[in-house]
Amino acid sequence: MMESKPKSFVFSKGIDDYFSGVSSAFQFIGRFFRQASKAPFHVREIINQCYEIGLRSLPLITLTGFITGMVFTKQSRLSLETFGATSWLPSLISIALVRALGSLVTALICAGKVGSSIGAELGSMRVTEQIDAMEVSAINPFKYLVVSRVLATTITIPMLALYCGFVGLLGSFVNVNAHEAVSFISFFKEGFATITFLDVFTSVVKSIVFGFTIGIVGCYKGYNASNGTQGVGRAANQAVVLSMFLVFIEEIVIVQISNWIRYF
Repeated sequence: MMESKPKSFVFSKGIDDYFSGVSSAFQFIGRFFRQASKAPFHVREIINQCYEIGLRSLPLITLTGFITGMVFTKQSRLSLETFGATSWLPSLISIALVRALGSLVTALICAGKVGSSIGAELGSMRVTEQIDAMEVSAINPFKYLVVSRVLATTITIPMLALYCGFVGLLGSFVNVNAHEAVSFISFFKEGFATITFLDVFTSVVKSIVFGFTIGIVGCYKGYNASNGTQGVGRAANQAVVLSMFLVFIEEIVIVQISNWIRYF
């Protein structure tokens, strides 16, 4: 009979694998910054990836943002009606969408749609040896595949987040107009009266960080995939889960920093 390995050995191996993975991830990020600052820049591929990530995500972002704004307004109305403060709805929804919901909802949608797509695409290229073939043909696969995709997510997701916030406000306006008959101009005038430059700046910075995270995680998992088709599925799944986890952590950290700045 084969002897089972001691639990201390298994635990030690797990710790070693964890720190090895963290080290590999940071080396991957460092390699990205080194390659991103060197020519050639593959502008055509970056634009193509922006199209794939941005325009093809618009229908889902539009639907989700509109419903988010409408549902959040509907739920908030019940609480504000208790205090007779339904006139605060435009300000409340604007603050919620600009400060948090717009960028967070966009990041979560893109983590599921874009992150899994990048992980599966690069993973399939890795296990079918297409990446190895690119290296043989004197093409830098990291530069062409990874750098272009990470730059595309970093550029595109902030735009999608701003768009999602605007669409969410439209959904909120539809609900408010149906109950209070508030005009379009009055709704947005009241809503943006409470928005500051710091709110918009924080939202854009968060979206940039979210976009970089989604792109780098999806590329890292896909670029290092192994074990055939099972590895491709695992890479896509891990890209989504890890991206969402990091997005929530970054949301907490950036919100805390912005609050310190706001009350400084």
